[in-house]
Amino acid sequence: MSHFPNLLISSFLSTLLLLVTITNANVIDIFNNCPYTVWAASTPIGGGRRLDPYQTWTIYPPAGTSMARIWGRTNCNFDASGRGWCQTGDCGGVLNCNGWGVPPNTLAEYALNQFSNLDFYDISLVDGFNIPMIFTPTNNVGSGNCQSLTCAADINTQCPNELRAPGGCNNPCTVFKTNEFCCTQGYGTCGPTYFSRFFKDRCPTSYSYPQDDPSSTFTCPSGTNYRVVFCPYGATHPTISNNHNSTKVNLEMVTEKINSE
Repeated sequence: MSHFPNLLISSFLSTLLLLVTITNANVIDIFNNCPYTVWAASTPIGGGRRLDPYQTWTIYPPAGTSMARIWGRTNCNFDASGRGWCQTGDCGGVLNCNGWGVPPNTLAEYALNQFSNLDFYDISLVDGFNIPMIFTPTNNVGSGNCQSLTCAADINTQCPNELRAPGGCNNPCTVFKTNEFCCTQGYGTCGPTYFSRFFKDRCPTSYSYPQDDPSSTFTCPSGTNYRVVFCPYGATHPTISNNHNSTKVNLEMVTEKINSE
């Protein structure tokens, strides 16, 4: 009996530590709006989670988290121990990712509370494309260039033959592995190409090649919370346009669906 109070104290301290950690962390909700299962992945915070249609997974990355990625894996098969394989986005054959995924995979990238107390975030197609995605702040929207990012075109169907892959569309760097597409020889040694323009025309705010920074990196004030949505328009793909009102309506519909879960 003498150990019982110590167990209570230990449990209380553990709970208190968890609450303090969550309180000082950002909140990122990852929502699967696809009509199929997506195995979400998140590094270095989170690992991985199976998301059936309309399920949400919430992670709590602390301030200072950097080089972070969220992506979706498709056509996966895992056993009870969490070992298996995914057609796209596989991360070493495990459900709980410790490293990055194998291309092609659409990436939500972020670094929290960096220079000038800003969060840096983007959608990147440098590893190709497999699932349509929205990456949006849920507060502080409109502060500076803190805005919703969308890459939801039907890229897999329209993918150039040279870049086609099972379940997705490769970036040309993955296929050709040259400086022209990979920018491996340093800043200013590469530029837009026919293939990068294919991605940029369909997802204007997304990284289309490694040095596509000016139109592809966005910032929000530190402490902003975020939401990643796979298949924001469900099974359909929007026509490429500049109609922001149409995007807003669809985002509101997705938000209502998330809140109803």
